[in-house]
Amino acid sequence: MPTILFVCTANMCRSPMASAIFKDLVSRREDAHTWQVESAGVWAEDGTPAIKGAQIVMTERGLDLSDHLSRNLTRSMVRDANLVLSMESGHKEALQAEFPQYADRIYLISELVGKTHDIRDPVGGMQVDYEDTARELERILSEGMARIESLVGTASAGSAA
Repeated sequence: MPTILFVCTANMCRSPMASAIFKDLVSRREDAHTWQVESAGVWAEDGTPAIKGAQIVMTERGLDLSDHLSRNLTRSMVRDANLVLSMESGHKEALQAEFPQYADRIYLISELVGKTHDIRDPVGGMQVDYEDTARELERILSEGMARIESLVGTASAGSAA
């Protein structure tokens, strides 16, 4: 069972959005039931709902963050994940430094499409900023699915026709 862990700062915006988008992408696959998708924050306070702007953007896409509660990243989450996708290079560096034995499974999410840029945090911005972030996450995750499959060792034969 491939386990994907999305990581941002507070687990109230970017990583929950990425998780919801990826769950939706995976739901179209024949092997959807085998995937586990999680999110956490490197400096999160447990139990905080997703930011309203993120909830609105996901609702507009038919996705639901209303039940999301933030989780602080733990060693066991990193250990149990086949792939950890961070939103910022600082997150990746901190995770690789704290968990060197798992460094080979920690990536900057933009690396899925051959880039090395941070995903801008829309918190405190306008609703259009949440839209831009959601659109970027959708593009990266859609275009990066083959890379994700390669990194977690699944066959693309699991894709829905």
